[in-house]
Amino acid sequence: MSTTTSNPLAGALFDSSVMLRRNFTHITRSPVTIFNAALMPVMMMLIFVYVFGDAFDVGENYIDYAVPGMLMLAISYGLSGTAVSVSSDMTKGVINRFKVMDVSRGAVLTGHVAASIVTNVIALTAVLGVGFALGFRSPASAVQWLGALGVLLATAFAAAWLTVALGMAAKTPEAAGMSVVPLLMLPFLSSAIVPAEKMGPGVRQFAEYQPFTPIIESVRGFLAGTPSGGHTVAAFAWCAGFAVIGYVWSRSTFSKRV
Repeated sequence: MSTTTSNPLAGALFDSSVMLRRNFTHITRSPVTIFNAALMPVMMMLIFVYVFGDAFDVGENYIDYAVPGMLMLAISYGLSGTAVSVSSDMTKGVINRFKVMDVSRGAVLTGHVAASIVTNVIALTAVLGVGFALGFRSPASAVQWLGALGVLLATAFAAAWLTVALGMAAKTPEAAGMSVVPLLMLPFLSSAIVPAEKMGPGVRQFAEYQPFTPIIESVRGFLAGTPSGGHTVAAFAWCAGFAVIGYVWSRSTFSKRV
């Protein structure tokens, strides 16, 4: 696993690909991680559509309303595994082994980010597949589908970097798993399950102005064939902010700890 090459960029990309393969292999060998990342969002969608769906008046077929929110949940539920994996590398001496093997330091972080995004893509695919099986239909054009995918991938990228930073900062893997709980809870306090305007005072205002609501509404608009420029701009702005904070924080913590 050496990065010895005449091209530093090529060496870094090679190291990142090796770290991606390593991290994704670990994910596939962890039943709990697979359940949380791919199966839990599907179960949540089944519960909300079949158990609670008739209780929600959202002005349209509930499955059509719920799928964008469940896609956001699919991203959130895969984050705890990433945080625990990063923390385990930092606390169990794995990083020291990589240093001896002359692995690019940046590759250690980008490998976790890439593995998180791959896991998210699998979870998003599973949610969409089940959504179509349950009756979800979208009038969106190919370009609008690409817009929705772009927002989701930007969210997965930003959330991955923020999660890596939280995992780096945690003292133990257990603490790392707990550190992402707010990211798991925020979608439930957004417009993922019911429109924000149907919530009670206080909760409604929080739901309207928290970061996940414009992201979900942007995806919902694209999939409904009526994209919202305002929500999309806000979504990408939140994603850019989270990505920058996560990147700077994780690199700073990584430099201090190794």
